[in-house]
Amino acid sequence: MTTIEPATASPPRRNFADSLRGWLPKLVLAPSFAVILLFVYGFILWTVYLSFTNSRILPVYKLVGFDAYVRLWSQPNWYMAMKNLAIFGVLYIGICISIGLGLAILMDQRIRAEGILRPIFLYPMALSFVVTGTAWKWFLNPGLGIENTMHNLGWESFKFDWLVNPDMAIYTVVIAGVWQASGFVMAMFLAGLRGIDGEIIKAAQIDGAPLTKIYRRIIIPMLRPVFLSAFIVLAHMAIKSYDLVIALTGGGPGNATELPSTFMYSYTFTRSQMAVGSASAVMMLMGITAIIVPYLYSELREKR
Repeated sequence: MTTIEPATASPPRRNFADSLRGWLPKLVLAPSFAVILLFVYGFILWTVYLSFTNSRILPVYKLVGFDAYVRLWSQPNWYMAMKNLAIFGVLYIGICISIGLGLAILMDQRIRAEGILRPIFLYPMALSFVVTGTAWKWFLNPGLGIENTMHNLGWESFKFDWLVNPDMAIYTVVIAGVWQASGFVMAMFLAGLRGIDGEIIKAAQIDGAPLTKIYRRIIIPMLRPVFLSAFIVLAHMAIKSYDLVIALTGGGPGNATELPSTFMYSYTFTRSQMAVGSASAVMMLMGITAIIVPYLYSELREKR
């Protein structure tokens, strides 16, 4: 007596169209991925390599160790750039977050002119840093801008020469940067405020909590992820600020508004010290990495 084995169904064979559909997204993204891999990460590695050489006008590929880093940290201009970055970064981030949060809270009150005010506050971010720097250079120029206007209106004693004052010039960069970025930070906070469950606020109002306490004790603590995101974005923009400084002050008067980005450019392309410029670029990369990596770690840990 013979037994008949049950027939096993063979897996369906994928045709060419199904295979192409699966590979199509990868094929579309492959050129962009290759370009980013070469022109971003490839040049980062190349810059790191050059920082360990003695390159000057042209690249030299013989390794000499940490000589460029020793020369970098012996430059008075580098210490001035780091000092200016600390001043600019602290004021830029702190004022942008304060103004952005205040404007977002104002917009969250459902005011009638929100549809008009929101684009006005966001418009500066649509401008390039070169346009912003050039415009504020005109505004703050003692012979053309605010000071000259006040003199023409009869206020002869008015003086606002920060742009040409070495002790105050860095604060003009802060003014221009804050003007451009505050509206963007407002949009981030406003999105966070609109994402908060309204039932929580209603429950607090029923309990008799005043609006100021609701914001201080409930709403603002719930915006912690927005605060962190705003800090990361602004810190990244502060570290790599170049075109704003060049358009506004040119790094001057003297080196009063020198930042690591302007230092890197001048030493690499103007002073023919490519290795020192590469070393300063690596230090900037390390600064950005020190900010972004903990942020990514915290985000990934929360998702898990």
